Amino acid sequence: MRGAARAAAAALRTLRRGPPLPPTMDGASPNGFATPPGSGAPPEGSAEPPQGEGGTPGTGETLITEGRATIVFPSANEVFYNPVQGFNRDLTCAVLTEFARLQLRPKGIRVILPGEEELGGSPPDPPEAGDPQTPPETSRTARPGEACEEGLRVLEALAASGLRSVRFAREVPGLGAIVASDCSPRAAALMARNVARNGVGDLVTPRLADARMLMYQSKAEREPFDVIDLDPYGSPAPFLDAAVQAVSEGGLLCVTCTDMAVMAGNSAETCYSKYGAVSLKGKFCHEMALRIILHSLDLRANCYQRFVVPLLSVSADFYVRVFVRVFTGQAKVKASASKQALVFHCVGCGSHHLQRLGRATSHGSGFKYSAATGPPVGPTCEFCHQRHQVGGPVWAEPLHDPAFVEGVLAALERSPGRFSTEPRLRGMLSVIAEELSDVPLYYTLDGLSSTIRSNTPSLLQLRSALLHAGFRVSLSHACRNAVKTDAPPAVLWDIMRCWAKLHPVKRERLQDSSPAARILAVEPTLQASFALHEDANPGSRKRGLKRFPENPEAFWGPKARAKAGGGLSPSLQEKRERLQNKRRQRPDGAGLKQFPCKRFKEGSCPRGDQCCYSHEPPPAAPH
Repeated sequence: MRGAARAAAAALRTLRRGPPLPPTMDGASPNGFATPPGSGAPPEGSAEPPQGEGGTPGTGETLITEGRATIVFPSANEVFYNPVQGFNRDLTCAVLTEFARLQLRPKGIRVILPGEEELGGSPPDPPEAGDPQTPPETSRTARPGEACEEGLRVLEALAASGLRSVRFAREVPGLGAIVASDCSPRAAALMARNVARNGVGDLVTPRLADARMLMYQSKAEREPFDVIDLDPYGSPAPFLDAAVQAVSEGGLLCVTCTDMAVMAGNSAETCYSKYGAVSLKGKFCHEMALRIILHSLDLRANCYQRFVVPLLSVSADFYVRVFVRVFTGQAKVKASASKQALVFHCVGCGSHHLQRLGRATSHGSGFKYSAATGPPVGPTCEFCHQRHQVGGPVWAEPLHDPAFVEGVLAALERSPGRFSTEPRLRGMLSVIAEELSDVPLYYTLDGLSSTIRSNTPSLLQLRSALLHAGFRVSLSHACRNAVKTDAPPAVLWDIMRCWAKLHPVKRERLQDSSPAARILAVEPTLQASFALHEDANPGSRKRGLKRFPENPEAFWGPKARAKAGGGLSPSLQEKRERLQNKRRQRPDGAGLKQFPCKRFKEGSCPRGDQCCYSHEPPPAAPH
């Protein structure tokens, strides 16, 4: 342990003196890899240390291999690491690769991945009329592990162990420099060791700094970053203002939110204080969380005459992840109000309506902006006569750029085997490519059927009914049972009424004031057909892609926060056992014997000696 402490102290002194010099690795290849691909590199998850600098881990340390990176990690929970986020890191590497391809192609730099050499490199960009073509002999190439002269400048603002930055350096082509920053001295020292161990010192510069100050400083010095990655423990809200200023024109901003309890409606007031929007408890809460963070990013960018354009927005596991480009333009910022909307959600039947905050109408060669008119609903729901809850504002424009998503999918096809989570990546991106981009939010199969107290139709039956009625329908990557459609709520409830006629509901068990009774009391005006439609089965489902995989192990979710100064924090499972279901964990009722039985006081407790509460007479009052 003393050796590990001395190494950490030496690395920390190096960080405070200045950027570390590029380390020299024994047997390193020109690409910066400790061992060439396929020459005995440790497989992912192995405990064998790779060749090169860094030595064996000290006492209380372990080796973690993910992708092409192997890092030293303290066994004590001093620096945060969550293996569940491996999918997040794989997705970020894939997105960053495609973004580098888009940014470097105008400079004549071709991004080449392993496996693309046989295919002739990255696909050429179709030339525009009048554009001079770069001769093939003068074009340059960018490969993973090589520093690109005019490559992207990347900031990982909350780097912890530096695993993500090391993976960027070894797996993403077209990068010029990576700054890995953390405000924890222990994390910064660990980063320096991991950078040296993986031989990426020519690309990655560890920094001991506050993330916000670092981004504000880059803005003041006019040295913006082409890519900024924010993946904090909890909410990214404190870092968003600095991030939208420090990213370059057209640069990429990658943001993760793990405070899903706040964004999914459990604490609407906290959500408003962090993101400027009120969250709702609805079946669509995971997509609404994506739209809340996009609204917050656009709102903060608007303060500086900037706006965001989403490339990809993902809800996975216990977090949401968005990739947006940031541009500057006063004229485009004026349209931001028309891109946001309030959400009216019925607490009875779950119907929802969106109310735009602004309106943009074409006026000659430009647009005229004005206030929107509304509301879109009456005092109560027209279907079940229950009240509405109002949430938002949320982002009401598309969540993804279809062309960009197709580009990421095509890169996965051309270079298979890059990521351990590749089957899930392909499945999720395929579902995203099939989503209706112009339809915000969704309904769920179980939500619709439980409202009218009927059995649940199959996915193909409901999709067929909507397609036969002339409406569009798709899945959603955010929920397994989601139904995303441009059909109005009246059509959906007509379809469910027709379903209830085919599969009768026991009306005598329904209260007259219940949403089910009020919806079924109305005769449908649409005669739905549940016969199988030729387009009912989506392509991702036909191909058997891994769209919604099961968790690989129990308690696959968020981990305990790293504890400053060392020591192990209690795991979430230990907290569950200690704090949750406290009353249910007393089968003998021993913990309740201290409380007097109310029914015994009244002389009517039927349990007698079997009662878990005390039957002792109250103490006599003092005279």
